Amino acid sequence: MYGNILSYEQNDNQITIYFEKQKVILQIIREDIVRVLVPYWMEDYQSAAIEEDKSVPCTYTVEEYENMITVKTGKLTIKLEDDGYMDVYDGSGKLLMSDYRGIRTLGGEVNDEANALLAAEGHVMENMAYNYPVQTVKALDTTDCFYGLGDKTGFINKRGYEYENWNSDLPQAHTESFPALYKSIPFLICKKKNAVFGLFFDNSFRSIFNLGKESEDYFFYGAEGGNLDCYIIGGNTMVEVVSGYTYLTGTTPLPQRWTLGLQQSRWGYESASDLLEVARGYRNHRIPCDAIHLDIDYMQGFRVFTWNEKQYGPIERLTGDLKSLGFKPVCIIDPGTKYEKEYFMYEEGVLGDYFVKDAEGKLYVNAVWPGDANFPDFGRSEVREWWASHHEGLLSNGIMGIWNDMNEPASFHGELPEDVQMHFEERQTTHEEMHNLYGHFMAKATYEGIKEISGRRPFVITRACYAGTQKYSTVWTGDNQSLWSHLQMMIPQLCNLGLSGFAFCGADVGGFGADCTKELMCRWIEAACFSPLFRNHSARGTKRQEPWQFGEECVDITRKYVELRYRFLPYIYDLFYQGTKTGLPVMRPLVLHYEDDPEVQNMNGEFLVGENILVAPVVVEGENKKIVYLPEGVWYDYWTGECFQGRQYIMKDAPLETLPIYIKAGSIIPTYDPVQYIGQRTYTTLRLLTTPGVASWNHYLDNGKDFRYKDGKYNLYHFEKDMAGNITTTMLHENFPGYLSIMVDPLLAK
Repeated sequence: MYGNILSYEQNDNQITIYFEKQKVILQIIREDIVRVLVPYWMEDYQSAAIEEDKSVPCTYTVEEYENMITVKTGKLTIKLEDDGYMDVYDGSGKLLMSDYRGIRTLGGEVNDEANALLAAEGHVMENMAYNYPVQTVKALDTTDCFYGLGDKTGFINKRGYEYENWNSDLPQAHTESFPALYKSIPFLICKKKNAVFGLFFDNSFRSIFNLGKESEDYFFYGAEGGNLDCYIIGGNTMVEVVSGYTYLTGTTPLPQRWTLGLQQSRWGYESASDLLEVARGYRNHRIPCDAIHLDIDYMQGFRVFTWNEKQYGPIERLTGDLKSLGFKPVCIIDPGTKYEKEYFMYEEGVLGDYFVKDAEGKLYVNAVWPGDANFPDFGRSEVREWWASHHEGLLSNGIMGIWNDMNEPASFHGELPEDVQMHFEERQTTHEEMHNLYGHFMAKATYEGIKEISGRRPFVITRACYAGTQKYSTVWTGDNQSLWSHLQMMIPQLCNLGLSGFAFCGADVGGFGADCTKELMCRWIEAACFSPLFRNHSARGTKRQEPWQFGEECVDITRKYVELRYRFLPYIYDLFYQGTKTGLPVMRPLVLHYEDDPEVQNMNGEFLVGENILVAPVVVEGENKKIVYLPEGVWYDYWTGECFQGRQYIMKDAPLETLPIYIKAGSIIPTYDPVQYIGQRTYTTLRLLTTPGVASWNHYLDNGKDFRYKDGKYNLYHFEKDMAGNITTTMLHENFPGYLSIMVDPLLAK
């Protein structure tokens, strides 16, 4: 280990402890956030996730004992002992986290002989149990629960599982045993019996979290390289921990309002006529929809930043036709750039030295959709600026959003070798460090390009990302399948993404791969109608998933719940506005607000929208009833007005057309009359859905498009409701055209 403590020194907010074999640096960020850095690799490492100094002045003390250094702020106490053992306490002295003093259980039953037998029968087992170059092992209590880590597969509580941080393009049907998916967000919330804390391991190398799978006595984090660079985030509640994490890595910015509407996509819309047929289908069936997505077919031979005019006609004609129907076109962009002389992206990339190279310094070539391809070195600012500038041709001709895909980076001839040469700004490094950052820097380039070119709030979707990417992009969970298990998994995936800073997230409605059924499509529309990103997407070769493909009943159910989404749009937009201040997501697991209720610590089939709406979708084939758990408080059935006391399970009749929704007592929820698309008409009337009880709400209004709100061009309404149901309105900020009328719609108790 590190040996005995020799000495320590203080410098402003930093304490350096010198051991015989290692030094450990404690950096006080705030009273409730302390960085613990063990610089195995480099001391002055630049973070991709935390982009500016977040430290604020605060008071702390350092005390030295015979074999221990104690650092104490107003919210956290950290005790470092000989050999580097560390224990962490909260402000009241409760133990939050303790280093495990035992020895890890390595090997287990899976050895080389067992692996050979398994392989002979067609099974391949990887024994991940070994000591990592960078590793920390923490004691595990029997009641500890774990949340976060982005959209890892499985259930809301990650206790008992092992996960890998290595962005991976996996076409197989994702199951709860998958250790990795497309994103690496190494942020973990540990909910203890009577305390809570967060851990953010800011290390982009391949890493692993084993959360009690190896042993019930400990959990551990291990990485293949880099530093042990951990931010300990304290807080009295999970809400405070999430806010602390997003204070470090950034909050999701305010989106354009139209991006919160329904979006329709498919890999397989092969012409302008295909796209316009779908657009007209939505209008003819009176189903609100705001966006149509163009997958890879719109390009010339899959060359990025080109347009297939033969199949799609002139770009400005197609985007104009879609705009006349109220649709905003969004197109896909992949990083793989065709390796072809006289192709402008290749020529410019070679001339500017913008592509990654192999270990010998030669242009690296792999294959993706266009065939042999090069990969931009997105870690460099000049490469990002070059890439960003090429969005001009799309944006100036009516494209309204960019969808980044295949940016793990994915490749057809095997994964990029770890020794491929890349950069972190001016520092030369390798793919081993930059792999998990590749999608992050591509999203940053796209965001900055859209902002510079259009002046609008950028709408970027990315498949791969790292911690902090929420500042630049929304995300989706990748290539899911038309499976009931994937509908079920959507809820914990999106809730954990929200806890990990990604307020704007979604999953492909109906499933990307395989064939969706009518029942599955109806239930998926219901389950997803409150998800922040609301996109129907499917793959070439599968059954088309426009609602009318499944018959009139599906059309009616889809219309009902898409209209419901558009009705609740101002509430969702308010939650995004609040999230820019608090870091809290739109879609939330119940445990976020009821963390001490054991019934919700493993609740996978329900979620909250903000704090006021509880949604309990039916996610099992053939079921027409739902057992719903209502947490503490009083709740009202949205459809019937029936009143229920919380802390109990109820049985809700839920035929195919019914999504169980409950509104908390003491709620004021702003709503609009539904439209066919955002921008169809100006919202002149605000409706306030209310439930009995004293209530208050702040409602935010701006133009929903650009950054003028940062110059004060917005309204902020404050509503107060008394026990008699009387509502008073106060303007907290007024610098934007307001509503002509504000109506009250009480949800009456029955």
